[in-house]
Amino acid sequence: MSLSIQLSTESPLALSADVLVIAVSPGPLVKQEPLASLDKALSSGLSKLILREEFKGDKDQQLDAPVAGALPFSRLVLLGTGTKGQISNADLRTLAAKAARAANGCKAKSLALIFTDNLAPDKLRYVAEGLVLGAYRFSKYFTGERKPKADLTTVTVGLGAKARIARPHKAAVEMGQKVADAVALARDLVNEPPNELYPAKLASEAQKMAKESGLKCVVFDKKEIDRRGMKLLAAVGQGSVHDPRFIHISYTPKKAKKKLAFVGKGLTFDSGGLCIKPAAGMGEMKSDMAGSANVIGLLAACAAIKPNIEVHGIIASAENMPDANAYRPGDVFGSLDGKTVEIINTDAEGRLVLADALAYARGLKPDVLVDNATLTGACIVALGKNCSGFYATTDRLATQFANAAKDAGEQFWRLPLLEDLKEQLRSDIADLKHTGDRWGGSITAALFLREFVGDCAYIHADIAGPALADRAHGFYPKGATGHGVLTFLRFIEQFAVK
Repeated sequence: MSLSIQLSTESPLALSADVLVIAVSPGPLVKQEPLASLDKALSSGLSKLILREEFKGDKDQQLDAPVAGALPFSRLVLLGTGTKGQISNADLRTLAAKAARAANGCKAKSLALIFTDNLAPDKLRYVAEGLVLGAYRFSKYFTGERKPKADLTTVTVGLGAKARIARPHKAAVEMGQKVADAVALARDLVNEPPNELYPAKLASEAQKMAKESGLKCVVFDKKEIDRRGMKLLAAVGQGSVHDPRFIHISYTPKKAKKKLAFVGKGLTFDSGGLCIKPAAGMGEMKSDMAGSANVIGLLAACAAIKPNIEVHGIIASAENMPDANAYRPGDVFGSLDGKTVEIINTDAEGRLVLADALAYARGLKPDVLVDNATLTGACIVALGKNCSGFYATTDRLATQFANAAKDAGEQFWRLPLLEDLKEQLRSDIADLKHTGDRWGGSITAALFLREFVGDCAYIHADIAGPALADRAHGFYPKGATGHGVLTFLRFIEQFAVK
């Protein structure tokens, strides 16, 4: 679906759209335009409804007003923005996403979104992001009656009669659409069923994105993975008929002075291997490649906004299956790093493929190395399903990342790298065990991964909870969310202005 976003300075009553959404800040609501004109057209019905429902324009307030044929719209929605002049970029994105979702909910093809407060041109990037993200639906496999009856295809953003639409306004909208399309790509990949998306197909999708975006993409097949000594990645994938793949995507502007590397876990399906998962939760394990999807989406976004930062996307992809050739508890494997690892639980496979990917990425000598992965259920227990945990090797780095997440409107919370838990990873027959005790499981996973990054400045993000949503919230839909892409992009943008 391609969403057309247009800008207008016309009165809402002069616009043609199926749904009208007005962003309203607190104040004497029906005395300000365009609410005063709408209230008049509705014979004071709007002011009476606002009074009855106690709608004040506070943040997250929503009011649906019946129009009964009195307006050239089938639905009128008021969305509160909160205190005038204090709406953040993330709030703008969420508000626009709610507007688009409301339009989708009533099978609208067109939407008019009106702002009563003046918006600076650059703010339109976040409005456009929200509109595209809110309109997102994954309907590829629906047929017949299950196919959506209508798609939102056109949005008109009203900026007020005093606005003067210029090139910066249009450029901001264009950038916002491209960034949101990159997040939508990550969502699409996670939503794909595992019979359609396996390691080789994930690699081909990365190559396709790179070709369309003007980026470089190199893929290692099983033979090359073995030749390079990526023994942990090979071990995880050896129980599947689908061979593993290793993917390296590069964005390399000529005058870049800094380099960042982002690593993603790409388990296109995780059965748990021989330590097989319970059937009840296995259906969601197609999302165990959300970290890799984020990396592909992130590099697509970098190609769109063109930061003056060298960015590398590294993906280790495999399918963890329990056939006769599957790796076993008690096995010992080497790694690209050289360390040997004793296998304890084959369902803790993500940290194994990441270990080889991190060792490879550190060889690029990045200023900061970041990984993201749907890694542990322990993180969900600690933080819930809407917040990711992250670990950082320095306080300064942690602050930078936390600020990026706040600006992006995504929930990340720093967890500690507790050194006394490192003893749990000590093996009697190899350099490392790859799991520790149940308690503090997300922390011991992070400590294991840290063993493979050398002296790189390092962030590990455990996105197990928010990667897949059981209901729509904020600018996330039900299903794959693309959680993390906007935070990583903001992190890159912060480095670019230093």
